[in-house]
Amino acid sequence: MGPQTAVELNDASVTLPTLAELGPDLNHTSRTQQWVTLGRPFVAIGVYIALAQLGWWPLAPIAVFFVFVTVVTATHDVVHRSLGLSRRATDWWLFILGGLLGASGHSYRATHLRHHAVFPGPDDPEGHPARMTFWQSVLQGPVFLAKLWVWSYRRANDGGAKAWLLAEASVAPLALIIGFTLWPQSIWPSSFGLLAYVVMVINGAWVFPLMTVHLPHRGYGETPLTQTHTVRDPIISRLFLELTYHLEHHLFPSVPTHNLAELAKRLEPALEKHGVVPQRLFFRQRA
Repeated sequence: MGPQTAVELNDASVTLPTLAELGPDLNHTSRTQQWVTLGRPFVAIGVYIALAQLGWWPLAPIAVFFVFVTVVTATHDVVHRSLGLSRRATDWWLFILGGLLGASGHSYRATHLRHHAVFPGPDDPEGHPARMTFWQSVLQGPVFLAKLWVWSYRRANDGGAKAWLLAEASVAPLALIIGFTLWPQSIWPSSFGLLAYVVMVINGAWVFPLMTVHLPHRGYGETPLTQTHTVRDPIISRLFLELTYHLEHHLFPSVPTHNLAELAKRLEPALEKHGVVPQRLFFRQRA
């Protein structure tokens, strides 16, 4: 499956420039940027390992937060084929990146592409928290990724797809078993660090339905421009590596994350014309 280039605008009153008009360079990913995107998660994990070895546990959750952000960003670009990877490399990177969070990259691909295809329609397991209240989406956290995996497995149409899903489902339990096995062997603090990491990523994954679905789509409308929000805040956008440009991403899914800020800048006149008001959490737009 190739990259999806733009959303279908079924509402005749909504007219936006095409990606060709906005600039074909928006789809460009250099080899350097490719490896920056794929390498950042391992830098974050390296920082976590260093903190664990030094026993600086109060700082460890910060490192894990950046593991989350960098992994989600990289996986997102791999799913949308915007990094220029081959089909085989895509499969392996989905496995590796998902494994860093004890999650299933192939499940994420299946459900995320489904979300882009049908939201706000039916049979969209990823988009379901958008219809929930704030607290319902929070309570959905512990079972959300498991539900996505079950949905993906039931719809996997060949043995290869199911094999990837089963392999990915085994990563977190295997890491826990290894951690508990090594802990009594006085391999310290490596074994405890592994256990602490697995516990943090499992608990951290519980915010997925709130942070990646409910908040971006809260109060969604029926047109492509009202189905999700965009956040234009210099701190938040950089902190989350441009994933806050959710509307721009839904409109042009093939644009890699590192180009979303530029896409937002070029698209802004058209969005303003249609009354789209970006959300700003800390820095308000100057009058």
